[in-house]
Amino acid sequence: MACNRHFLWTLLAACLFVGTPAQASEPSERVTSLVEEMTTEEKLGQLVQAAGGRSKNLNSKLTPEELDRVRRGEVGSYLHVAGAAPLAELQRVAVEESRLGIPLLFAMDVVHGYQTIFPVPLAMAATWEPEVWRHAARVSAVEATAAGLHWTFAPMVDIARDARWGRIVEGAGPDPFLSARMAEAQVQGYQGTSLADADTLMAATKHFGAYGAALGGRDYGSADLSARTLWEVYLPPFEAAVRAGTGSMMTAFNDVSGAPVTGSEEYVDSILRDQWGWDGLVVSDWNAIAELINHGVASDRATAGALALRAGVDMDMTSGIFGGELKDAIDADPALLADLDRAVAHILTAKERLGLFDNPMAYHDLAREAELLMAPAHRDAAREAAVQSMVLLKNDGSLPLRPQPRERIAVIGALAADPMTQLGSWRAQGKAEDVVTLLDGIRQGVPDGVDVRYAKGADTGDIEPGDVREAVRLAKRSDHVVLVVGEDYDLSGEARSRSSVELPAAQRNLADAILATGKPVTVLLVTGRPVAVPELADKADAILLTWMLGVEAGPALADVLFGEVSPGGKLPVSFPRATGQLPFTYDKLPSGRPAEPNLERDTNRYIDLPITPLYPFGHGLSYSLFDYGDVVMSAPSVGADGVVTVSVPVTNTGSQAADEVVQLYLRDPVSRVSRPVQQLRGFQRITLQPGETQTVAFDVQPAQMAVWYPDGWLIEAGEIEVMVGSSSTDIRGRASFDVVSTSTSVQSAASIPTGVRVSER
Repeated sequence: MACNRHFLWTLLAACLFVGTPAQASEPSERVTSLVEEMTTEEKLGQLVQAAGGRSKNLNSKLTPEELDRVRRGEVGSYLHVAGAAPLAELQRVAVEESRLGIPLLFAMDVVHGYQTIFPVPLAMAATWEPEVWRHAARVSAVEATAAGLHWTFAPMVDIARDARWGRIVEGAGPDPFLSARMAEAQVQGYQGTSLADADTLMAATKHFGAYGAALGGRDYGSADLSARTLWEVYLPPFEAAVRAGTGSMMTAFNDVSGAPVTGSEEYVDSILRDQWGWDGLVVSDWNAIAELINHGVASDRATAGALALRAGVDMDMTSGIFGGELKDAIDADPALLADLDRAVAHILTAKERLGLFDNPMAYHDLAREAELLMAPAHRDAAREAAVQSMVLLKNDGSLPLRPQPRERIAVIGALAADPMTQLGSWRAQGKAEDVVTLLDGIRQGVPDGVDVRYAKGADTGDIEPGDVREAVRLAKRSDHVVLVVGEDYDLSGEARSRSSVELPAAQRNLADAILATGKPVTVLLVTGRPVAVPELADKADAILLTWMLGVEAGPALADVLFGEVSPGGKLPVSFPRATGQLPFTYDKLPSGRPAEPNLERDTNRYIDLPITPLYPFGHGLSYSLFDYGDVVMSAPSVGADGVVTVSVPVTNTGSQAADEVVQLYLRDPVSRVSRPVQQLRGFQRITLQPGETQTVAFDVQPAQMAVWYPDGWLIEAGEIEVMVGSSSTDIRGRASFDVVSTSTSVQSAASIPTGVRVSER
C-alpha cells in the first residue's frame, strides 16, 4: 500500500530521484554574436522553412527568385529538396552571397529509408529489436546526407491506440515502453555519435503532444484525455527521445483538451524546456501555425504567429507567418523580441551542432552520393529487417512450404505483384523499380521444378467477377495456394483514417472465394495497421503478417515462407476481432467488474464478441518451440532506489534454429489509483539453436512502476507482480517482489530502459 502522498512531497528535498533531466546549455559565443548582429528581418528569415518543391517534384520551386530570397536572408531552411549537386549550389548562395553567410538547413521526411526503403515503422516495431531500427536509421542517414540533407522529420513516436488512425503505420503502436525503446534507437541511428559528422542526420521527434489520441482515430482531431494518461502513456516516448539527444522536435497539428499544442506554452515551453531541460530546435508541422486560426485560438495570422513564438516554436514550416505577419505582432508587442532571439539561437545552435558553420559543403560530395545510394550492404540490411519484422499469426503445420518438383503453387492477389505498396506511404526517394515484389521473391526462392502461377483475382479497390473466377480456377488446379490480401499503401498514412479496419470489400470477396475451394491456403497479410480478419483466422491454414516490407520484400518473404529462416516477429499492437472492439489494449485498467466470458454475469465486455482480441499484443509464432524455466528473483524485496533482477531460462525444444522474444510484464495490484492489469517493462529477442538454453536477466527498478500525480512521480511501497512469457497472454512464469520504501522519481516510468543480460547455460 502507498503511504501518504502529500506528506511525502513535503519531504521532496530528502527523497531519492531516479534519473536526471537534461541540462539545457547556453548558446555558444558564435551564436550569441550572430544573434546580436542580425536585423529583425534577418532573424525572422531564420525562422522560415520553405518548400523547395513538392514531395513528388523535389527542387521544383528553387527558382532565381527563390535564390534572391536566400541572398536577402529570408529563409532558414528548405524541405522537399534533395540532391548533392542542386543543394550545393543553394548552400553556396547562402554562405557566400548573403550578408551574414548563415548556412541553410535541408530537410525531408526520411521515415523508414531514403532510397533503400525498409519495412514501415509499425513493421519495424514488430521486430522487437531496437538494434534493427538503429541500423536502419543509420543506413537512412548515410544515404540522405549523401544526397545533401541535414534533417529528417522522424522518428514518429506518437502512441496509437485506435487502429482506425491511418498514421499508426508510422510509429510503434500503442505501448509506451516499446515505443520509447524504438524512439531511442532511431534517434541514435540518425544522429550517430556526433551531429557534426557529415553522415549524421538531425532527428525531429514528432508529433509532440498526443497526436495519436485523436478522437475516433480521425487524423488531426482533438485529443481529450486525462493528465495521468498523457503523462503515463503518450509522453514517455518523447521523454526517451529527449534523453537520447534528439536534435529537434515537431509539434502536433491537434489540440489536447482544447489547447492546440503548436500555440501552447504549457506543452512546449513548460514540458520540453522547463521540466525536461531540453534545448533543441522546435519546428511546427506543415502550416500548423496558420491553422491556429481554425482552432479558434487566434483571430488572425499575426496573432497566430505570436502564440506559436511565445509557446516556444522556433521554426514555421511553410505557413509563411513567421516571415510575414509576425513582424507586425512584434512591432505591436516588443516583448516578443526576447522570444524571437531565443528561437533564432535554437536554430543557429542546431546548424552549429551539425557542423554547417565550419564546413557547410560537407553534405555535398557527388561521388559519395553515387556510391552509397542503394549500396548492396544497405539492401542486405533492408532484407534482414524485413525478415525480422514478419509475424506468424497462425500455422497448422502448413508453413514452411516444402513444395516438391512438379507441384504447383498459385499466388493470388494484386498485392503480391504491387511494388508501390511495399514502399509504404512515406517513401522518400524510394522507387518502384527497386522493389523485389512478393511474387518475384516467391518465383526466385521456390525450389527447382516447382511451377508458380499468378492471378490477380481482384484489384485492391472494386472487384471484377471474371478475375475472381480465373483465380478460383487456378487455385483448384494447384497443390498450394498463397493468397495475398490486405490494404494497399494508400489506405495507411497521413489523412488515411478509416472508419472500418475490416478488409476492403474486394479483398474479402476474393478471400472468401479462394478459401471456399478447399485447397490448402496460406495467407500473406499485407497491411500498415491492425486489421480485423476473423474469417481468415477461422479458415486459412496459416497466416503470415508481412506488413509492407520495403525494397527487399520478395527475398525476405522467400527466406521465411520456404523455411530458410523461422519467423520471430511479435505483434506491437493487438489485432481486433471487429472494428467495434477498438480501441483494444492489453494494458487496460481492471474495472470493478472485469470482463468474463460468461454472458450471465454483468461484466466489462461486448455481448456480441469474445472478451479477447483476435491476436494479442506480443503474439507471434515460430517454426520451433520454446520452453521457459522457473522465474528466479534476485531478492524478495527491494528499496525504492534499488534494483531487482528477474531471470528466466529459455530453451529451444524444436528442431530448427529460431528467435524468441522474451517479454517481461509487471503489475502493481494495490495502489492509491487503479493500475493496468499488465505493463510491458522489458523484452529481449534471442536466437537459439535446437536444444540450446539461454538465460535472460532483466534488471528492474521500482521507478519503472512509479505513478504520476499532479505534483510528480511517486514510487509506492507494496507488492509488484512479475509475469514473463512469449506474449501478453502467453505467460510462462510468475513471481513477485516487494518495494519496501516509498520515494519519488523525475522520469516517466515507461521512458526508463530496463537493463538486460543474456547468458548461455
